[in-house]
Formats: sequence, structure tokens, C-alpha cells
Amino acid sequence: MTPQNAATPRAATTPRGAMTPQNAMTPRGATTPQDLVIRMLPPFAGWLALAALALPGGSPLRGAAVAAFLSVGPGAALVGICGPALRARRAEAPVERRDPHFERHSDLLERLMLAVLLSVSAAMLVATVLIAAHAFSGDRVLLTLTLLTTLAAFCPRLRASPPTPGTAPGTAPRKRKGSTL
Repeated sequence: MTPQNAATPRAATTPRGAMTPQNAMTPRGATTPQDLVIRMLPPFAGWLALAALALPGGSPLRGAAVAAFLSVGPGAALVGICGPALRARRAEAPVERRDPHFERHSDLLERLMLAVLLSVSAAMLVATVLIAAHAFSGDRVLLTLTLLTTLAAFCPRLRASPPTPGTAPGTAPRKRKGSTL
């Protein structure tokens, strides 16, 4: 055994899903401290953006904190709720495989785009409601989105639906006959 191999941590060589002390004591579906930290990042970014409102109006730090939260925060919390359901069906690689990690990269891109689009949609929806209520201000939009993001971070995650009867796991669902109109 070379010194380089001796420095390799055991977790890096343990196969995924093997019984290690960390996952042997954690019941399936329980929230680990790492999961909790990841789930609390979007609300933390929102509260940080609210705190940045105390900075002077032209401060680049204030603008960066608010823009970063508004562009990804609410959507990331919503994608976190439906994460297990999104991971139930992996992306299908093209016939000619040039990228061995296509499925992982495709799923990450899907979650990122969903987070951005859901964030923009939530911001537009909250702003529209506040305009209709004659209570619109940028601070109120940010506060409302931060509260909704915090609420979404505490919501339980959706489970993946079980496969439909008659289909083997890993096979594509049957296509319906007839017109798609």
C-alpha cells in the first residue's frame, strides 16, 4: 500500500449505499444535518437580502444580495420540495454517448432552470398581487418572497410516485394510441 492510497479516506472507497456508520444510524427518509443546511440556504439568502436593505441605496452589495435571492431563492426552495419526485425519472442519454455523465449534468441543469424560472414566476406573482392590493413596494415584495421561501423550506418533500402496475422498473412508459390533440 502506497502512502498516497493510505491518505485516501474510507468514505471515498466505500460503494454508494453500503452500510457506513453515518447512514446505518439514520433512518431512511430522515433529515440529516447536511440536508437541513442545504434546505435552509434559500431562506437564509432571503433574510440576508432583507438585512442588506439597511445598506445605502446605491451599494453594490445590496443590489447583489437582492438580485441573487430574487433570481434563485424562492425557486430553489420549491425545487427542494419536489426534489425526490424529480429524481425518480432520470434523463435519457442520446444514442451516441459522448458524455458519460450526461444524466447527472442534465438533471442538474433541469433543477437549476426550474429554480430560476420558478423564482421569476413567484416574484411576478407576488408583485402582481401587491399591485392589485395597492400595497406594492420593493421591500414588501422581498419580505413576502422571503416568508414564502422560509415556509417552503419547512414543507415536507414530495415522494416519488410508485411505478404504474404492469411496467418494469427502468422501462419507458407505454405510449398512448390515437391523436395527441
